[in-house]
Amino acid sequence: MVKICLECQSEPEERGPGSALRELLTDGETASTDTCSGARLTDFCAVWDAGVFLVSAAGKGAPSGVKKRRLNEAETLNSVREAQFQRLEAARPRGLGRGARGPVLRMAGQPPPWAYTAVLLCALSLGGAIEIPMDPSIQNELSQPPTITKQSVKDHIVDPRDNILIECEAKGNPAPSFHWTRNSKFFNIAKDPRVSMRRRSGTLVIDFRSGGRPEEYEGEYQCFARNKFGTALSNRIRLQVSKSPLWPKENLDPVVVQEGAPLTLQCNPPPGLPSPVIFWMSSSMEPITQDKRVSQGHNGDLYFSNVMLQDMQTDYSCNARFHFTHTIQQKNPFTLKVLTNHPYNDSSLRNHPDMYSARGVAERTPSFMYPQGTASSQMVLRGMDLLLECIASGVPTPDIAWYKKGGDLPSDKAKFENFNKALRITNVSEEDSGEYFCLASNKMGSIRHTISVRVKAAPYWLDEPKNLILAPGEDGRLVCRANGNPKPTVQWMVNGEPLQSAPPNPNREVAGDTIIFRDTQISSRAVYQCNTSNEHGYLLANAFVSVLDVPPRMLSPRNQLIRVILYNRTRLDCPFFGSPIPTLRWFKNGQGSNLDGGNYHVYENGSLEIKMIRKEDQGIYTCVATNILGKAENQVRLEVKDPTRIYRMPEDQVAKRGTTVQLECRVKHDPSLKLAVSWLKDDEPLYISNRMKKEEDSLTIFGVAERDQGSYTCVASTELDQDLAKAYLTVLADQATPTNRLAALPKGRPDRPRDLELTDLAERSVRLTWIPGDDNNSPITDYVVQFEEDQFQPGVWHDHSKFPGSVNSAVLRLSPYVNYQFRVIAINEVGSSHPSLPSERYRTSGAPPESNPSDVKGEGTRKNNMEITWTPMNATSAFGPNLRYIVKWRRRETRETWNNVTVWGSRYVVGQTPVYVPYEIRVQAENDFGKGPEPDTVIGYSGEDYPRAAPTDVKIRVLNSTAISLQWNRVYSDTVQGQLREYRAYYWRESSLLKNLWVSQKRQQAGFPGDRLRGVVSRLFPYSNYKLEMVVVNGRGDGPRSETKEFTTPEGVPSAPRRFRVRQPNLETINLEWDHPEHPNGILIGYTLKYVAFNGTKVGKQIVENFSPNQTKFTVQRADPVSRYRFSLSARTQVGSGEAVTEESPAPPNEATPTAAPPTSPPTTVGVPGTVSSTDATATAAATEATTVPTVPPVAPTTTATTEATATTASTATTTTTESPATTSRTEIQESAYTNNQADIATQGWFIGLMCAIALLVLILLIVCFIKRSRGGKYPVREKKDVPLGPEDPKEEDGSFDYSDEDNKPLQGSQTSLDGTIKQQESDDSLVDYGEGGEGQFNEDGSFIGQYTVKKDKEETEGNESSEATSPVNAIYSLA
Repeated sequence: MVKICLECQSEPEERGPGSALRELLTDGETASTDTCSGARLTDFCAVWDAGVFLVSAAGKGAPSGVKKRRLNEAETLNSVREAQFQRLEAARPRGLGRGARGPVLRMAGQPPPWAYTAVLLCALSLGGAIEIPMDPSIQNELSQPPTITKQSVKDHIVDPRDNILIECEAKGNPAPSFHWTRNSKFFNIAKDPRVSMRRRSGTLVIDFRSGGRPEEYEGEYQCFARNKFGTALSNRIRLQVSKSPLWPKENLDPVVVQEGAPLTLQCNPPPGLPSPVIFWMSSSMEPITQDKRVSQGHNGDLYFSNVMLQDMQTDYSCNARFHFTHTIQQKNPFTLKVLTNHPYNDSSLRNHPDMYSARGVAERTPSFMYPQGTASSQMVLRGMDLLLECIASGVPTPDIAWYKKGGDLPSDKAKFENFNKALRITNVSEEDSGEYFCLASNKMGSIRHTISVRVKAAPYWLDEPKNLILAPGEDGRLVCRANGNPKPTVQWMVNGEPLQSAPPNPNREVAGDTIIFRDTQISSRAVYQCNTSNEHGYLLANAFVSVLDVPPRMLSPRNQLIRVILYNRTRLDCPFFGSPIPTLRWFKNGQGSNLDGGNYHVYENGSLEIKMIRKEDQGIYTCVATNILGKAENQVRLEVKDPTRIYRMPEDQVAKRGTTVQLECRVKHDPSLKLAVSWLKDDEPLYISNRMKKEEDSLTIFGVAERDQGSYTCVASTELDQDLAKAYLTVLADQATPTNRLAALPKGRPDRPRDLELTDLAERSVRLTWIPGDDNNSPITDYVVQFEEDQFQPGVWHDHSKFPGSVNSAVLRLSPYVNYQFRVIAINEVGSSHPSLPSERYRTSGAPPESNPSDVKGEGTRKNNMEITWTPMNATSAFGPNLRYIVKWRRRETRETWNNVTVWGSRYVVGQTPVYVPYEIRVQAENDFGKGPEPDTVIGYSGEDYPRAAPTDVKIRVLNSTAISLQWNRVYSDTVQGQLREYRAYYWRESSLLKNLWVSQKRQQAGFPGDRLRGVVSRLFPYSNYKLEMVVVNGRGDGPRSETKEFTTPEGVPSAPRRFRVRQPNLETINLEWDHPEHPNGILIGYTLKYVAFNGTKVGKQIVENFSPNQTKFTVQRADPVSRYRFSLSARTQVGSGEAVTEESPAPPNEATPTAAPPTSPPTTVGVPGTVSSTDATATAAATEATTVPTVPPVAPTTTATTEATATTASTATTTTTESPATTSRTEIQESAYTNNQADIATQGWFIGLMCAIALLVLILLIVCFIKRSRGGKYPVREKKDVPLGPEDPKEEDGSFDYSDEDNKPLQGSQTSLDGTIKQQESDDSLVDYGEGGEGQFNEDGSFIGQYTVKKDKEETEGNESSEATSPVNAIYSLA
């Protein structure tokens, strides 16, 4: 549907919006030249199609709100193209001249179960009548003049044995009443007891059960349907009673004829109504065999081109079958007596080429039996079938060929009948008129008969008047335009009376085939009839004028639920009704601006399309329809579901007979949808027998048999979607104990066939025989026969045919003029054999080609040429030597002769062609034996040139801060110089309205495909200066640029503030910092901060703070040390608030809340003054306990390190999971000494001082203990060693080794080495480290008695390094 609204203004006669509208509305004819004098001509339309209700409204006196919506959109008439979801028929206005047509608003939807409430208002664009919704509240308010919905055909022939039924049904509100006229006089039904009228209908029933003659009721009937708003008329129905008269009795003498002479047996059937069907049979009811020599003409006569002796063997009877009585009447038979010079009827000569001379029949030139003479004429009506017939006599029997003078026969409509003696052209049009001639020829000569065909036409519609529905005060028109030959006359009637005799109406004006209405009111309702007629027939159409004034109403159920699969496309429909036209807007979740652009697209009928569904698209969508009388709204709830996917598919399997096979099929689906898994075998539903077990994720087959072989498809489906996966199961024969030695042998590929032999050589076939090779213990299942030819592709083998493994001889179909050579390949279940040795060659005889090359195209490669290409024919379709192609071309729709050239390749370039004109192209194959069949005509185009003109009158309307609407005048078609691909807009951002803001001036483009006159450019930057140019684009490229237009986008809402950071220096305050938005999209007027305290599930009252545009910091005073805060910050312009960024304050130190942590951080002490916990938009530092914990450097992502520390106050276990930089770190804290509601003692100053004093005291004690141990408690072993130790011994400082008994074990705990690694549960002094085998021994009192040997390599490398056991630092770490 297209919406058009033009203010009627006087303007010069030139090409502009007004003239373009006149061209479109009149289909190229001259539009009405009357002026409007400031008034506006309006159509009003309401259409329901697949859930669509349309109303157009415009007019004088409408409120200003309606007038503002009525834009000049005349030149968009052909630009509306719906997407694949849109299947609405475009509404074409008729003859509005300079008037205005109201906009058409459409709402689309799939026909739901509630479609009984659908409104069908067919005005202007669709035939038919208004359908009032079944909703009683609407039905009682809307009135409807009567409309004829069903009637009998104009020529109504009835069976005299049945009751007569003349149909007439109509609808309206209130329901109409009916009456009839017969032969233009009132038909009083009440006075005839045989005639009755059906209840709630105007259908007449004439009952003859009580007697009476049907012929008495023949005549012309017309039905009238009337209510208080007008009267509708049916067609004039001519009632006739079927007749099937008897054949007159007659005695027929035998027909005597000389052999070889022509003969006509006349049928002359009795006249019937309708005409009977004629056919010839013998008196014994055997059909007469017809052929080129003997055939039946269209008039029913039987024609013999020449009589032969065998024609005496039967008699000939004409039969007539009558349609209504279903009876067959037979005429007395004709008997032939043939005089001949050869009394013997030798059947062997019947098909002999010299049959006539062998029987002594003189040969004659052809002569016409029907029609007579050399010329005749015939008239046919447009849309009917034209039947031309030529029957000729002669010896031998002539052949008939048909031609049209000055042109070709219409191949798409012409067909030959009756052995080429008749030419039928279906659906005749004016271009089929002209002179046709038939040519009858045999070897003795030829003659022709010319038939002049004239095509006349009963009236047919160019513009049928449509129902006109208007709002009060609006203007409109009814157009009744028909054509015919001769030109039909037009007569207007109103409510069944001639318009001239109707009461005058000052708001109505008649202008030939158009009635113009101005300032319509409720009293203007009526039904108008247009009757157009000529000598060949008439057309009668009803069209009512109705006036409605209805506030918006929703027609679909409220609060519908729509479920859709993720990433699919969907459309939300909102059918509505109202007059004047309501405007429709969509909102999501009850807020935000009207949805359109980006992932959303709103069609002109109001349907909202979401191009690709995402999770965030889930929600409640509201459609609001508004007009001057009120508004109505409805809601649609959209739920997004996950797709159904088979993530583990069944696999192809090969199983032995008798084994068990399991086919897996594991499915992932949306848990809220019910899943059904079914199986198919060979694409048919699988019957689950007792040998099968179907489980949720698999199919098991026990005892596999040969019948189980095939393809198995797993189908996983929900009510919204499905997925499927297929696997093939191959079953091998049972490998049981072999009954003979060969059965136990391994299987292999078959041996190659041998001894190929060609026999039964014919022109188009040959028999190939071969001897099979050994099958190698696996039966041969198939043979593949291949061929090779030595002309086009020598040495290349092609598959010819395939045969079962049980045969070794086959007849091969061959093509002409191919030098064949064959070979055979055997196939079993293991594989294919090697090809056999080639057979001997066999060349078939040549013939003319039977086909032509395919894929014929004509395209220009330059602006002044056209390249004709085609797919060349292969060897099997050449049919003869020297294959070549006859290429023909000529300008389309011209009378010029064909140009032709013979080409040996597969392309030909036509030079010096005009720019982009259509050509008719034909490519015909030819070889030395002749030409191929007549080729099909293909339309090609010469080369394109750059467009010569740019779009004019480019108008820009700013829709919002990021989109503009463009409108332009189309260029003349001759300036495109090619196929119009699109109108293209080039635009660039010249500057920003904000000072000192650098912008990119990169050119961007937006294309508008097809012959469109408007479009939308979106994704612009707000608050910016833009420039725009438009060009026309064809296949060659861009045309010249239009005048540069400048426009400015208004302010928009800003983007989110950058780098929003939340820092918590202590338990009393929270610091907030942020940066200005990256895209202000206008002048910032401030920031809005919303924050709320929460503790678990408890949420406090939201607090809103507004800041100046220069403020980027804020401090929040905490109300308590336990609760956390959630902050939402957005920037503001004059348009409104932009996108908000949300952050939360860090968790308190004693709250186990997952927070983000950087992958690597230094040791952190929490609770010590001066330490800061912070959270920003990229990373959040994890709050830890009041114990200093050394942070472990990550070795790799997802590596977990655990540190266990022992302290004097409380035992704290901290686990830190370090991930890659793109992920977060989770810190879990468990504390046994305190609860979450208590203040942490680790933050108290007195506790920190106490812990420092204790640590210092422990350090002093450890140093004293170490010094004491180093002076005593040593066991001297130097004297007991066989080999003296040098001073470089790395394990010895003073000639003694440390040792300890059970009471002196090292402290348990983690030990950190100097290089930063952690050693857990490991002694600092291990004797195993000093011995070679680790087998040192102790005596009963604990003294070391084993021998110690120093390793030579340690002596050479370590030198005088001190041992870990004697390091004071290590001793301290071991105690920590």
